[in-house]
Amino acid sequence: MIGYPFDTPPALGEAVTVAPGVLWMRLPLPMALDHVNVYALDEGCGWTLVDTGFDTPASREVWAALLAGPLAGRPIRRVIGTHHHPDHIGLAGWFMDRDGADLWMSRTAWLTARMLVLDRQDRATPEALAFWRRAGMPADLLERRAAERPFNFADVVHPLPLGFTRLTDGQQVGFGGRRWRIAMGHGHAPCHATFWSLDDDLVIGGDQLLPSISPNLGVYPTEPEADPVGEWLDSCHRMADLAEPRHLVLPGHKLPFTGLPTRLRQLIDNHHGALDRMTAALRDGPRTAVGCFDILFKRRIGRDEFGLALVEAVAHVNHLRRLGTVTAVGQDGGAVLWGA
Repeated sequence: MIGYPFDTPPALGEAVTVAPGVLWMRLPLPMALDHVNVYALDEGCGWTLVDTGFDTPASREVWAALLAGPLAGRPIRRVIGTHHHPDHIGLAGWFMDRDGADLWMSRTAWLTARMLVLDRQDRATPEALAFWRRAGMPADLLERRAAERPFNFADVVHPLPLGFTRLTDGQQVGFGGRRWRIAMGHGHAPCHATFWSLDDDLVIGGDQLLPSISPNLGVYPTEPEADPVGEWLDSCHRMADLAEPRHLVLPGHKLPFTGLPTRLRQLIDNHHGALDRMTAALRDGPRTAVGCFDILFKRRIGRDEFGLALVEAVAHVNHLRRLGTVTAVGQDGGAVLWGA
């Protein structure tokens, strides 16, 4: 059974103590999922931060209130990035510049983040346009995407200075007065670090361990044949061996929760259910990846959600291809049609 010991999230600029020496805080995000959770762990002479939010004026304003208030003006000694996504490491470089903080991440996460910060684009690349067309993006939307400036990582991520401390799977590290075992997850992001306390019941889950929502599992033009759904399911099974009902999970979004074994089973079952629905639909007739939106999500996908929905639909198609369940059966205007 899943439980929520804290039913009210902290207001912006405030913090909730979730365990001795551990503060839960929130930063705003300008999207449907309007927040990211960040955590500060007391080091006596300063703090270790887990994740940081976007680098935006709104985030910096909230951080100013947090640093002067709950964090009592003490410096940030260490920033831990659970994974490379911008809502989690957007201000890591800023804290490194501001306080001389050390940065701890997996090597893959750090290299990916640094590469994306340096990769600025004024227009969508030919590879991206071909990827979207192949997935079945409607022609009018494809034309609009071709003409507009795409999202750039650097829009919301402070430059990352050279130098970081590498985190690895199975490693034991110490921060916040606790010893932690690292378990790396995959699927939502490569080499996503989760932290399992060896001294109490805390688990820092990032986006790998979320309540009530499932993290996006996406395939992108940079690796169009990837299988993040398979990687995700493998990660969930591995973490199920570590999970206990006593664990209090500190997630990257939504509320801290207990009942992790149940939640991991739900996450596994939800994706198997989606794969089964897609297989049944593709037996009835061929579809593009975009044409599977209604089957996969069971709701209408709006313009703001379209990009994330597309990469997740491709991810589920790719997994079914790996299983040998679906195959390409034709094309429609450059979009691949898939059939079971």
